[in-house]
Amino acid sequence: MKTRFDWVRLLPPLIAPLGAILIALVVSSIVLAVGGKEVFPTFELMLDYGSQPGSIAAMLDKATPYYLSAVAAAIGFRMGLFNIGVDGQYRIAALLAAALGGASFMDAVPGVVRIVLIVLVAMLVGAAWAGLAALLKVTRGVSEVISTIMLNTIAGGFVAFLLTTDKLGVQAAGSNAVTTPILPKDVWISDLPIVSGTKDGVFGFIVVAALVGVAYWFLLGRTRFGFDLRAAGANPSAAVASGVDAKRMVIAAMLLSGAVAGLVGLPQLFGEQHAFTESVGGLGFTGIAIALLGRNHPIGMAFGALLWGFLERSAQILDLEGIPKETVTIMQGTAVLAVVVAYELTSHVTKRLQQKRVGESVATPAPTGVSA
Repeated sequence: MKTRFDWVRLLPPLIAPLGAILIALVVSSIVLAVGGKEVFPTFELMLDYGSQPGSIAAMLDKATPYYLSAVAAAIGFRMGLFNIGVDGQYRIAALLAAALGGASFMDAVPGVVRIVLIVLVAMLVGAAWAGLAALLKVTRGVSEVISTIMLNTIAGGFVAFLLTTDKLGVQAAGSNAVTTPILPKDVWISDLPIVSGTKDGVFGFIVVAALVGVAYWFLLGRTRFGFDLRAAGANPSAAVASGVDAKRMVIAAMLLSGAVAGLVGLPQLFGEQHAFTESVGGLGFTGIAIALLGRNHPIGMAFGALLWGFLERSAQILDLEGIPKETVTIMQGTAVLAVVVAYELTSHVTKRLQQKRVGESVATPAPTGVSA
């Protein structure tokens, strides 16, 4: 049996992102024109700077934690959950994992084993922090939106409380910054020289991010667990009637989302800072935007993360040229808002076309050759 190419089903995934980016460009052009800046030369400047080898490496570095954050948010979205707590989950996970990795009692542990322990602790802490919101939802009916927002605030307080010199933090001589102990060099993950034309490498943790994307695609799209999770998110009543334990799915989705969230701070920990600092934060909310832009698809989110990295890198040259770098923020915000609206419009059109197709396929043709 031949599978017919269904172009109607491809409308939302193709038209919506392209339309959102186009709308973002139009709005940004208006902002630039109102500010007395040349539109096309500005975009050309961004493209030229962002396509340089050094910028590509930096873009991939930025995209790695963004992608992990987007996958963490997307797991919740596929279940119909809005996990706004990714930011708090990865911050407290990165703090405790970094503190463990740099602790003096770990000196005898080989570097490879210590890397694995850091990753496992980060995932466990992230899952546990997200699990609090899941328990509140299934036992007391508390919305995960409210609970994860509050848990973000509590996580920030815990980080500030623990990151002091009398607890988990250390302060280098002559510095005002308080960090966790610096990881030894055998725990660092070397950069990958995958961009030609520059000496700058890319975070080695990008390999883990790619594997997480593959695992996300396989688990949610090719397993019974993923089917049950998506079914419970699409129609909880029907899922329960078919034997799916909706409460168990809520807990599983939040734990899985939190576990991936725990990985968000590790690319910078292993590849750049080698310690947890107070400057770590904000990546969780960006991940939500990228998940929306990529429509929770692993490839779509990858393109969204790369686009975010490109725009943030290009903002540097705008600032140097006297062009407000906030133009990039306007582009990012407009793209997310536009893609949500575009998906709703294209989904509505798609449903109408599918309904029309079904109506035509079941319509009974009038009998021929019958006279009155």
